[in-house]
Amino acid sequence: MPLHKGSPQDTEPSEERRRLALNPFFGEADPIAGMTSAPPRHRLPDGPMPPSIAYGLVHDELMLDGNARLNLATFVTTWMEPQAGVLMGECRDKNMIDKDEYPRTAELERRCVAMLADLWNAPDPSAVVGCSTTGSSEACMLAGLALKRRWAARNADRYPATARPNLVMGINVQVCWDKFCNFWEVEPRLVPMEGDRFHLDPQAAADLCDENTIGVVGVLGSTFDGSYEPVAELCAVLDALQERTGLDIPVHVDGASGAMVAPFLDEDVVWDFRLPRVSSINTSGHKYGLVYPGVGWALWRSPAELPEELVFRVNYLGGDMPTFALNFSRPGAQVVAQYYSFLRLGREGYRAVQQASRDVAVELAGRIEKLEDFRLLTRGDQLPVFALTTMPDVRAYDVFDVSRRLREHGWLVPAYTFPANREDLSVLRVVCRNGFSSDLAELLLEDLRLILPELRRQPHPLSHDKQAATSFHH
Repeated sequence: MPLHKGSPQDTEPSEERRRLALNPFFGEADPIAGMTSAPPRHRLPDGPMPPSIAYGLVHDELMLDGNARLNLATFVTTWMEPQAGVLMGECRDKNMIDKDEYPRTAELERRCVAMLADLWNAPDPSAVVGCSTTGSSEACMLAGLALKRRWAARNADRYPATARPNLVMGINVQVCWDKFCNFWEVEPRLVPMEGDRFHLDPQAAADLCDENTIGVVGVLGSTFDGSYEPVAELCAVLDALQERTGLDIPVHVDGASGAMVAPFLDEDVVWDFRLPRVSSINTSGHKYGLVYPGVGWALWRSPAELPEELVFRVNYLGGDMPTFALNFSRPGAQVVAQYYSFLRLGREGYRAVQQASRDVAVELAGRIEKLEDFRLLTRGDQLPVFALTTMPDVRAYDVFDVSRRLREHGWLVPAYTFPANREDLSVLRVVCRNGFSSDLAELLLEDLRLILPELRRQPHPLSHDKQAATSFHH
C-alpha cells in the first residue's frame, strides 16, 4: 500500500468552497435545511452528520477512481457472485483470531487448508500445516521467516545470532520479497534477466547458493510476463548441488497466481509438493483463487518445515489451536468467501473459469499481434497474462504512449521497464481475469485500433520520464 502523508494546512478548502462542495439535495428532507457546508477534509468535523450525507460525499469522491473491471494491471479479483457478497457482509464483523468465539469460521479456514494441500499434491495432506493471511505478501513473509529460522537452527553451532543469511530468487519476484529481506535482515541474491529469459534460471540460482542460503524462491507465474518458472528443473539442480557439496537448500514456491491456475489447466507441470525439495507454497485467494481482496494462503509440507517457536497457541473449544500470522485482527469474510468459491465451483468449475480466462488471453494476444505494431513476449498460455512491446521499426510512439492513450478510454494497461539486465526493454502487460470477457477484449481491441493511427503520426514518443510514466506496481 502507498505510504500517505498528512496534507499541509494550506490545502484545506475555504468555508465558501466547502459549502459549494455539498449538493443541497443531500439534505434529508429540505434542500436548504440541515448542513450548510461540507465538513473539513483534513481534520475531524466538529459534529456528526446524517448517514445519507456522509455516504453522498464519499460516494461522489470515489467516482474518480478507475473502473476496477477495466483495470488490466491488477491480478486481484474484481467480480464475485452476489451470494458471495452477501456471505462476506454477514461475516465482516468476525475477527479471525477469535477462533474460540467463531469456531465455524475457524473450521472453514481449516477445510480450505486441507483442500489446498490435496490440490497441491501433498504426500500426506493431513500432515500439512497452513493458515490464511491477508494476501500473498503476508504469506511470503511467513514462509521466508520459517526458512530463516530453520537455517538458524541448523547452523546454531557455527554462526552467531547476528550472522546474515541470504535468499536466492529471480529479479522478477514480487516486491514483497524485497520487503521480507529488508524487514528480516536477509541478503537478497537476485538472478538477473538475460536475453529472452525474463525469470529465474535454475543453474544461475544454484550458483548463488552457499552455506548461508536459507532457500530459493521459485515463482509460478511471474508478474512481469505471466510465465511459469521451471520449479522442477530448479529442484533437480539443487539436488545435484546437494550431491556435490552437501548443501540442502529448500525451495519455496510463490504461487500467488499460478498455484490456482496450474492445478486445473496444467496438471502435467510438476511444481508442487510432488517435489520433495518444495517445503512451502503460498497463493493469493484474491487473485486466481477468485475471491475479493484480501486473502492469501501459506502451506508447509509438514510441521518440520515450520519451526515450533514461530507458532502461537490459543484456546479453541477447550483445545489447543496453533496460529501463525502477522496480523491479529482481520475479518473472516474473505476466508468464508474462499470456502464458498471452493464449494461452489469444485475442480471442474475452477477449470472452466481459468480456461475461459486463458482462452480470452490467448485470443486477444494473437489479435494484437496481427496489428503488426507489436511483438509478443508471452502469449497468455500459462497465466492468462501476456506482455508485449513495440516492433523495432515503430519509432513514432512507445508503450508508455499506448498506456496513456488507452487510459483516456477507461482502460488501465500498465507500461513498465524490465529490471537488470533488460532495462532496455519496455512492455505493456495485460492481465485477463474472470469477468474480463471476450466482449470486453473486443472493446479493448477496438480502442487500440482507434488510437493507433494518431500514435503512428506522432513525430516521436512523448514519454520523456519513463519511470514517471509507468503504471506498473505489481
